[in-house]
Amino acid sequence: MFALVDVNSFYASCETVFRPDLQGKPVVVLSNNDGCVVACNAEAKNCGVQMGGPYFKQKELFRHYGVTAFSSNYELYADMSERVMTTLEEICPSVEKYSIDEAFCYFSDVHNCRNLAELGRHIRATLLLYTHLTVGVGIAPTKTLAKLANHAAKKWQIRTGGVVDLSGVDLQRKLMAKLAVSEVWGIGRRISKKLDAMGIKTTLQLAETDIRFIRKNFSVVLERTVRELRGESCLGFEEFVPTKQEIICSRSFGERLTEYEHMRQALCSYAARAAEKLRAEHQYCRHISAFVKTSPFSANERYYGNQAMVKLLTPTQDTRDIIAAATCCLNGIWRNGLHYQKAGVMLGDFFSQGVAQLNLFDENPPRANSEALMQVIDNINNKKGKGTLYFTGQGIEQPWKMKRAMLSPRYTTRYSDLLRV
Repeated sequence: MFALVDVNSFYASCETVFRPDLQGKPVVVLSNNDGCVVACNAEAKNCGVQMGGPYFKQKELFRHYGVTAFSSNYELYADMSERVMTTLEEICPSVEKYSIDEAFCYFSDVHNCRNLAELGRHIRATLLLYTHLTVGVGIAPTKTLAKLANHAAKKWQIRTGGVVDLSGVDLQRKLMAKLAVSEVWGIGRRISKKLDAMGIKTTLQLAETDIRFIRKNFSVVLERTVRELRGESCLGFEEFVPTKQEIICSRSFGERLTEYEHMRQALCSYAARAAEKLRAEHQYCRHISAFVKTSPFSANERYYGNQAMVKLLTPTQDTRDIIAAATCCLNGIWRNGLHYQKAGVMLGDFFSQGVAQLNLFDENPPRANSEALMQVIDNINNKKGKGTLYFTGQGIEQPWKMKRAMLSPRYTTRYSDLLRV
């Protein structure tokens, strides 16, 4: 048996946890540079807020309904997510982190000794007590059915109490008959349109479709989905997150960049952040690439985008090496006289810690005490806040930084932002 635990309106809920005056009021969270609406709570949806719509086009709507907008506070969201996952791991025997606000819990033998709906309510109450975040809990024999159960728990929250147990086949069929096929996990707009044209409109109709017909007209992925809807578990439980194959750190600038020095500072910052993520994965990399691009929508300037890559002989996780490689890439793709909108750094070709084979002819061998130095930097930045220690190449004023005019305090990760009572 699986349980999918999903936080309701996660980004917006994280903001209202520390602003009780906003409980029950419309709240939205904006994307990088305060561009578009990327998250909103139920109250904001009821006001007609358009998800993904530009912020400047909805300002009048926000003023009319008293919608409170926040810039994306990634540091706060990441820490709140970690608190949710840690609490889940204390309650459940096995937890698979699926996304920043979702996790699958595996109840291997729990259903033999405890009522699962009761356990779901306990999970919900405990998370509300410890984190002040409300979750939906969907319980079922497969992951796909657990997704449907979770959808029902959140859609009919008052009737279900936020917990739906689909252990019984009759309940599964009853729910699937009510849900459109587009609600099924993994079925996108294109596939749902094709299914609809074939007369398969509800989830129950999909579950009852002949497997041979699905295999002939669609991919093996949809066949697996149909089997899951029938109660046959095809998606295994992954308690440990698989190792990343690539790390990307990129941002759109707060304003268009025209000077080389500003671009170099931005790429140094992205390289430093990518290096932090690399060390968090306990990996070394050999491929470092950087890209720059102008806006494809600029009417007065021809679009320009380019990318360059450096391959190291000896894998590294040292920020200094990665910054040097990113700067080398920039020197090859920079063009004067352009207005750059975005840039980024990508790391690839990973090696596990202690596995890398050193190269006899490498002109840049590993730096002495590199790992110890990086560990000190990471420890200080983790305790005191991101950016407490940084490399001078990242700049001080940083005019290229994202615009986050409505950024809330980092309540849980910075001493200076702690709530005062």
